[in-house]
Amino acid sequence: MLIIISDLHLGDGTCGKSISPGAFYLFADRLREAAYHTSWRADNVYRPIESIDLVLMGDILDPQHSALWLDTTPGAPDYIRPWSDPQNPRYAKKLAQVTHAILDHNAEGLSVLRQCAQGKTIHIPPADARGRPDYASEEQINLPVRIHYMVGNHDWHYRLPGAAFDAIRQEIIETIGLFNNAPTPFPWEIEESEPLKDLFSRYQAYGRHGDVYDKFNFDREKGRNAATIGDVFAMEMLNRYPLEVERKLSGDLPPAIVDSLRKLTNVRPALATPLWISGQIRQHSTSKSLESELKKIWDNLGHELLALDVVREADKAFQLDAVDALELLLSISRRTSFKTINEVVTWVRQKMWNGELSYTNFALKEPTLLNGSARYIAYGHTHHHEVIPLDSDGLPPTRSYELYMNSGTWHSYYTLTAKDPKAQKFVPYQMLTYLIVYRGDQRGGRHFEAWSGAFA
Repeated sequence: MLIIISDLHLGDGTCGKSISPGAFYLFADRLREAAYHTSWRADNVYRPIESIDLVLMGDILDPQHSALWLDTTPGAPDYIRPWSDPQNPRYAKKLAQVTHAILDHNAEGLSVLRQCAQGKTIHIPPADARGRPDYASEEQINLPVRIHYMVGNHDWHYRLPGAAFDAIRQEIIETIGLFNNAPTPFPWEIEESEPLKDLFSRYQAYGRHGDVYDKFNFDREKGRNAATIGDVFAMEMLNRYPLEVERKLSGDLPPAIVDSLRKLTNVRPALATPLWISGQIRQHSTSKSLESELKKIWDNLGHELLALDVVREADKAFQLDAVDALELLLSISRRTSFKTINEVVTWVRQKMWNGELSYTNFALKEPTLLNGSARYIAYGHTHHHEVIPLDSDGLPPTRSYELYMNSGTWHSYYTLTAKDPKAQKFVPYQMLTYLIVYRGDQRGGRHFEAWSGAFA
């Protein structure tokens, strides 16, 4: 049984909100239930499975959304950000500090995963002589969960090579109980790990985080071991803005606005953050002067962001790139006739991502799907759970199917409504999603399951 989850975005509590430990307990219950049912085979005989593989497919820990990076300023001798030189000893030191804070802040939830890996949580009855569960047996089968860590665009730092980063990975391995038993760089693609290649091959599946298809969060020229414009926006705008507002306006702000600004990293899409701010001002305050001050702070941070060397170096002449998208979003570009940020955000989404949330077209072009070695394609990254039939061939009972599935997220959300983004409306809810792929006669011959729950 192969289980895939992604986009937990577990933070250190300084920016946004991680999902509660209760989600991990719920997930463990679902694993226990799935292990039992998977042990029932296609011939209606109960043969207990021997283990479970759980793939954490990127953006699990989220060192990107941490205010701990913001204790230095550009130009200072000790200045460090995610886009600084990883060879600088202060880089690994800061990442270690942030990572330790994340692991500590989410200790209860991660302990649930560790206990699963140690075989302390998933128990199923043995089979009796007739091929049925022996519920009366005092001996239970303890199933270990082999947990594999892959990186995405918010935790790519754990793919960086070097002894200092090995030490960070070792702490992650021990805290979660990972099957990545050596602290070598965590893989971004399946091909970087022989155990993952073998695992996905056995299930005729292929998975990747999906950031490779996002211009804002992946730079094809620099590759995955490099920061992107998305990283800069997250750090210098989403992480910094609440801190700057509290520093400059703490005594003048309604408590509801202060609280809402701390949730900026939970807003989706991230480029809709200005609409969230504007909408919260309209909802909680009628003060035009306060609105003006809040927008002034946002604009000043935007000016500082676009002046950073990492941003200027990424700007490509004569084409709409991620830097231009930021300029448009921050209402300081002269390259467009749009007058307000409310109009810009929808236009940027259309130009940068063709207005699409689904990655179905990318799944159809996956080499493993085209050469027939994979029938199930799994992505994460978009936080948009979906199951899309791609193709089928043959006749029952040997008909085969090809599917694209997105592993969604485990996250607290404030999502921009689709009906009219310019109306600045958001819907709050929490999500928990996981995918299961079966092989052979597992689960009575079933092929897959995809489960997603939301509550508000």
